[in-house]
Amino acid sequence: MSGEPTIYITTPIYYVNDRPHIGHAYTTVLADVMARYHRLLGRPTWFLTGTDEHGQKVQRAAERAGVSPQAHCDAMVVHFRRLWERLGISHDDFIRTTEPRHQEVVRTILQRLHRQGDIYPGEYEGYYCVHEENFWTEKDLLDGCCPDCRRPVERIAERNWFFRLSRHQDWLRARVEADPACVHPPSRRNEVLGFLRRPLADLCISRPARRLSWGIPLPFDEDYVCYVWFDALINYISAVGATADEGRFGRWWPAAWHIIGKDILVPSHAVYWPCMLRAAGIEPPRALLAHGWWLVDDRKMSKSLGNVTDPLDLVERYGADAFRYFLLREMVLGQDASFTADLFHRRYTADLANALGNLASRTLSMVERYRAGRVPAPGDAGEADHDLSSRAEALAAEAPALVDGLAFNGLLARTWELLSTANGYVERNRPWDLARPGGDGSRLDTVLYHLVEVLRVVSVLAWPVMPTAMGSLRERLGEGPVPASLRGEAGWGRLGPGRAVRKGEALFPRVEV
Repeated sequence: MSGEPTIYITTPIYYVNDRPHIGHAYTTVLADVMARYHRLLGRPTWFLTGTDEHGQKVQRAAERAGVSPQAHCDAMVVHFRRLWERLGISHDDFIRTTEPRHQEVVRTILQRLHRQGDIYPGEYEGYYCVHEENFWTEKDLLDGCCPDCRRPVERIAERNWFFRLSRHQDWLRARVEADPACVHPPSRRNEVLGFLRRPLADLCISRPARRLSWGIPLPFDEDYVCYVWFDALINYISAVGATADEGRFGRWWPAAWHIIGKDILVPSHAVYWPCMLRAAGIEPPRALLAHGWWLVDDRKMSKSLGNVTDPLDLVERYGADAFRYFLLREMVLGQDASFTADLFHRRYTADLANALGNLASRTLSMVERYRAGRVPAPGDAGEADHDLSSRAEALAAEAPALVDGLAFNGLLARTWELLSTANGYVERNRPWDLARPGGDGSRLDTVLYHLVEVLRVVSVLAWPVMPTAMGSLRERLGEGPVPASLRGEAGWGRLGPGRAVRKGEALFPRVEV
């Protein structure tokens, strides 16, 4: 297409045992913002999300509700689809692991591995956590409970099928050591390497159908269903045509960025997944991007702790774009971040209602009042004008590198520094005084042009994060609601004098608490 690299972005597929919370929303918004920026850079981009619908948790939740597992999944998936629509998520595909297109690929991969001797029967005895769908050894347990969720575990002894995970350990360790870019951020890569210093045990990849019927039957032994993690991970390749459409698959794989929370990095994504792919003769993904947790009172936000925030509550009060902005602005990629309702409100008021919203309102209002709603031609630029325009030009030039460096928080911080400079520029130049009888009309034209142009630049830079609000701002500036190019439209001086602009309603109305 354009010569730009192909980008394939995925979220985890979310488990349908409960409704989505702010952790799910952050991962998905982060992936969406990443996809939108890459599209603005002219890169062929495919963005996948979806739901994980097999396993014991789903079966038990359905039993408690008195419905079939499929009916339970069909009801729960609506909550995810509805939230993604409300948040403006621009995914190209939504996959469910109960879909035939996925199940066929899982069965094909299982058959391939079994035929090669990578899957073998054996006896398993150990501890199983239903909530996490994980097996644990006795030394892993904390006071007899699962080390991840602290729930009681069940002791199980049964015949099962195993994947020869251990035979790939040396290869995987060498790969992670040789490729610093395969896991982001570096601290998470170190975590993976630390895990790989211990011997890997082979992975139990089945459950007896007599105990758990809700899963994909093994093609070589119908008395067993596939372990939910082994099944779920394959969604990343089943969605883009693996084993079914090799032309399509070759276009998007292995150009994959898996966006995940740090709690599912090791061992599932960083160990199981690349080893499964290698055994199947498929290249590993380009990179894993493991983000931090949202904390409340220094504790992870989770359903089990009862401290989660419903994203829809904040969206209803502040709007989807404000919610998206807060998530991307507040969390430095890879680090944990704190959430409180007060912090959200203060960020909304200071950054959106004041710094951006107020600047847009008074700038466009002054163009309407003083220049009949038409962008004036600027006069000779002075030192203050050059300072403002050079800051905007520098940021526009740096933006692609910030995107490629995954510094979305940094790009927003720099954008709001530009807005702070523009607001200071208004106060120092006092255009309302320049507009008075006897004022300097040429100087007024220059000031108004520079302010409108800053708004236009910001509307491009912030559009992937706040597409609805920035689309509205762009329309008020006489632009199309969607920028065509980050490189082509974020530069300075592309706003032609004489263009009609309008103030419109407040971009971010003040919210009283």
